[in-house]
Amino acid sequence: MPTETFEFQVEARQLLQMMIHSIYSNKDVFLRELVSNASDALDKLRLEALRDDSIGADVSDLHIAIETDRQARTLTVRDNGIGMSHDEVVQLIGTIANSGTAKFLRELKEAEKNAAADGLIGQFGVGFYSSFMVADEVTLLTRRAGESRGTRWTSSGEGTYTIETVDSAPQGTSVTLHLKPEDTDDQLHDYVSPWKIREIVKRYSDFITWPVRMVPEAAAGTDGEEGADDAPREPETLNSMKALWARSRDEVTDDEYHELYKHISHDWSAPLETIRLQAEGTFEYQALLFIPSHAPQDLFMQGYRRGIQLYVKRVFIMDDCEALMPPYLRFVKGVVDAQDLSLNVSREILQQDRQIQLMHRRLAKKVLSTVKDMMSAEPERYATFWREFGRVLKEGLLSDFENREAILGVSSFATTHDKDEPTTLRQYVERMKDGQEHIFYLTGESRQAIENSPHMEAFRAKGVEVLLLTDPVDEVWVEAEPEFDGKKLRSVAKGEVDLGTEEEKKEAATEREGRRQEYADLLGWMTDRLSDTVKEVRLSSRLTVSPACIVSDAHDATPALENMYRAMGQEIPQVKRILELNPEHPLVSGLNRAHAERGETDGTGLQETAELLHDLALLAEGGELGDPSRFVRLMADRLERTL
Repeated sequence: MPTETFEFQVEARQLLQMMIHSIYSNKDVFLRELVSNASDALDKLRLEALRDDSIGADVSDLHIAIETDRQARTLTVRDNGIGMSHDEVVQLIGTIANSGTAKFLRELKEAEKNAAADGLIGQFGVGFYSSFMVADEVTLLTRRAGESRGTRWTSSGEGTYTIETVDSAPQGTSVTLHLKPEDTDDQLHDYVSPWKIREIVKRYSDFITWPVRMVPEAAAGTDGEEGADDAPREPETLNSMKALWARSRDEVTDDEYHELYKHISHDWSAPLETIRLQAEGTFEYQALLFIPSHAPQDLFMQGYRRGIQLYVKRVFIMDDCEALMPPYLRFVKGVVDAQDLSLNVSREILQQDRQIQLMHRRLAKKVLSTVKDMMSAEPERYATFWREFGRVLKEGLLSDFENREAILGVSSFATTHDKDEPTTLRQYVERMKDGQEHIFYLTGESRQAIENSPHMEAFRAKGVEVLLLTDPVDEVWVEAEPEFDGKKLRSVAKGEVDLGTEEEKKEAATEREGRRQEYADLLGWMTDRLSDTVKEVRLSSRLTVSPACIVSDAHDATPALENMYRAMGQEIPQVKRILELNPEHPLVSGLNRAHAERGETDGTGLQETAELLHDLALLAEGGELGDPSRFVRLMADRLERTL
């Protein structure tokens, strides 16, 4: 058959060279990745055979075999799993099908500088390429179950690879590594040594569902050749194949749990938290879940694969069962083993299955209760959790109304109370001032922008704490006006603001009424002149320094939320907002006097001043001007008059 030669993609070529010449301190990881890939192939074949018995695949003895040839210095990892077609080899092996490859390369370079590179293998689907850390040449031979011809892929990692179709190939995949010379200084161990292979498999792959077998080297005769009377030796099974989730807690060490997590997640770091759950009764299942210690790079990317594997009576069914965990907990990894489900299930069936829905609810509640326990008992670990996953967890406030209170209970927010430490809503409520009825917040692009907002002035002056919400998802969930402990969350940029004790509020109301009468003509005139952009002009009780600010009605969407909807292609009508004036500011009081003295005879002067006041308020909150060029002309004209 003809042999075709291809070139790697540019990024794949760069990655290969960095793999080969990088400073990974533990090159043993290559074997863990190859065994893990082989295990996945066996899982897929078992599942395919359950769904389609016409493929004619032999599933009577599914296993992984490791073979060595000391003389040729080769190591082969072989499985009799699903295999790959010619097109799949081109797609999956010849390229790196991950949009995060460029980012991975940048992080790999950074990691090399701080000796933290080990943690990056596996996070970007580059496990197969780790073979080039220990091999000068890699040959892959594969035949997909149900097909008659196989495919051979070969590369030395120098920028090209060859692919040829072969008539004879066993079902499954074998990866043969032509090993580099042993070099202990470079952490290149003797990977044809049986004891080294046993050590690696026991450490990293003991929990694999399928047997990992190694054929022992034959005893050598006195002349160095294999003894003539040596009988063929039975393969040695290297792993225990014990399902950790089916064993009691006292039979399993934390290290064993951590290795299972690493296998499932392809993460090199230990998990932040391990969660066990066993349900008994009419519907039995076991769950072993893990909260990672860091967020994956593609957590917010479209197509992110969730990490819950579904088993039925220890038979693998699905590796990313979306029906088991809500989207806002998609970072949770783990295994769920059900006793009463059918082996022949599909994603569509699972979406409608009542038992799956019950599991979904209980697993979500278990994760949230674990985070709550972590918050009270281990605040440092909770701080890590919130830093890594807080933004995605808050998505549940939009979709999981049943658990909204629980999610709010384990959420933390930046606050004016402390510039460094976030606060929980429980802590906020405990610090609320006498007479304060609401939990106040303000949304914005950054903490600095929010703190400098004119809307914050009265709250700062009276020492009222405000939550500072800067995540894009915050703009959406707060619109539902959720409650916590009987206190509604309320934006400081919406509606009227009435702070202080009951007595202070009465005094303020009396003073405000007097001010309204004093400014009534100006407010009415400005409301009429600015009617194209604002629904009302009124006096403010939230300003102490700035002359004016723009606020929304209590139930109107914020401009940021409007922009988010438009960015998603949803056209919504423009909502007019309210212009609030600070009667204590010289500019506003001066404008009131000028309007009283020459309002009807001034022409355009006062109207232009009113426009500038509105535009300045809009800019102060980070808004966009409707006509920037007109603003510049008016401002330049005013500045010229001061010279």
